[in-house]
Amino acid sequence: MSLICFLYRNSWRLLMLSVITGLISGLASAGIIALINSALDASQRTVGLGLSFLSGVVLVVVTKAFSEVVLTRLGQEIIAQLRIHLCEQILRAPLRHVQELGRHRLLAALNEDTDVIANAYVQIPLICVNGATVVGCLAYLGWLSWPMLAVVLGFMTLGALSFRAQEQRALGAFKQARETNDTLFRHFQSILEGIKELKLHRERRQAFLTVALRPTVTAYKQDFVKGMTVYAVATNWGMFLFYAVIGIVLFILPEWLGLTPHAIAGSTLVLLYMMGPFAQIVETLPAVGRADVALKKVEALGLSLESASVQDHIEQRKKVTHNDTHRLVPTITWRRIEMVGVTHRYYREQDDGAFQLGPVELSFTPGELVFLVGGNGSGKTTLALLLLGLYAPESGAIRLDGVPIDELNRENYRQLFSTVFSDYQLFDTLFGLPQIDLDDHARAYLDRLQLREKVQIKDGVFSTQALSQGQRKRLALLTAYLEDRPFYVFDEWAADQDPLFRRVFYEELLPDLKARGKTALVITHDDQYFSVADRCLRMDLGKITTVTEGVGAFQ
Repeated sequence: MSLICFLYRNSWRLLMLSVITGLISGLASAGIIALINSALDASQRTVGLGLSFLSGVVLVVVTKAFSEVVLTRLGQEIIAQLRIHLCEQILRAPLRHVQELGRHRLLAALNEDTDVIANAYVQIPLICVNGATVVGCLAYLGWLSWPMLAVVLGFMTLGALSFRAQEQRALGAFKQARETNDTLFRHFQSILEGIKELKLHRERRQAFLTVALRPTVTAYKQDFVKGMTVYAVATNWGMFLFYAVIGIVLFILPEWLGLTPHAIAGSTLVLLYMMGPFAQIVETLPAVGRADVALKKVEALGLSLESASVQDHIEQRKKVTHNDTHRLVPTITWRRIEMVGVTHRYYREQDDGAFQLGPVELSFTPGELVFLVGGNGSGKTTLALLLLGLYAPESGAIRLDGVPIDELNRENYRQLFSTVFSDYQLFDTLFGLPQIDLDDHARAYLDRLQLREKVQIKDGVFSTQALSQGQRKRLALLTAYLEDRPFYVFDEWAADQDPLFRRVFYEELLPDLKARGKTALVITHDDQYFSVADRCLRMDLGKITTVTEGVGAFQ
């Protein structure tokens, strides 16, 4: 069972402690049955027997509670570590690999899979306690009559073998349902991100529901129901075998084995008591089976992210010399960033074959305002991602003051940049910024960005994000300003601004950054403001086709 193996690998001491206390609780439960059976004989009812019964009950309750608490805490701790580790792997993996995996797969692993695993861990203490109870009851049954124990074990073996054969079908259905769930998460994502488009186009909305969503939901339902149905049939087959054993004990074995009434009553009592723990064990198996599938999915995703990180590291190590690997990248002052022969290739769904950017020959110095223009799909954003160190060049190199940027110093290099992407993420808290006078500095920018009447900031937290797209972008710009880094990259930042604030951005905010010695790369289509730039670069089909120097570019 991979869940138990996963627990054992992460904390075997606590697992063993929980299992041992669960076994004690289960065996004590079986002992209580023996005491009850003895107490049915009036001649054996003594004070000592009553005290033994009370001690057994206390032992059962205490050890069962202890086992459940310990293993539940252990399970939740491991789930928390699993989530954090997976998030760290996502953040460490190359951006291109994360994009190829897709947001829907990552969200399904972080939400659906970890919840399924957590729910299964809650059941494991019950499995341990109930399993020990069944073992103790079988031991007492063997003490009453070995032949009777042999019959019961034979039926239990038959039930286990038949259950195992059916379980493989159930796990196959759960696995298929889990794969379908990835597609389902993608459709949910499409609804949330494309709700305006779907509301505006009735035929598109109906086609999406009919062709994409409903078939996927139906497929998931059918696979899940199939798996649960197989488990239900197998579970009730096991219960039938239990009743069959009780019938044999009551109506057949007494004649064959010459059992005493005391042995018959005791055996029947034991079997009836066993049915509860046995049924609970069987009822938890579907959750455990789903958790096994989810755990394998999470581990496979983690291995994919980890291998991508390792492969990226290996590839970058091949591109640097031994002397370069020990050189650090300055993060406060810099003189020149160069892109030398940089290329990057990837596939685009709308095109046949691969799209290649480059080779790019480009350099930047402090205090420059550089505009990057070009049609949609020309490679502007990809060039920015390469410059930022979010994509690694397939060939060529990026150099900072002559130092090649590789896997060993790329993280440090990225700290030079502040960005506002076209698909930016606006956090509700100013994470990672110095707290000294943070609110005062932020309020000053709120005034300058004309947002003081809309948003308040207290302890680095925005009071609201219920703003227009343009206003939210101003908050993103505020965050970038507060980072106060040497190099800014703006990807179509002004596209959602009104004409008045667009003019403020180009004629006041960008010149202010330049006056402070900051460099800014601005991806834009606003040709009326090209005169602000020191250089204008035009891209077409992945290549820089025009470089215009000086004020008044393209005017």
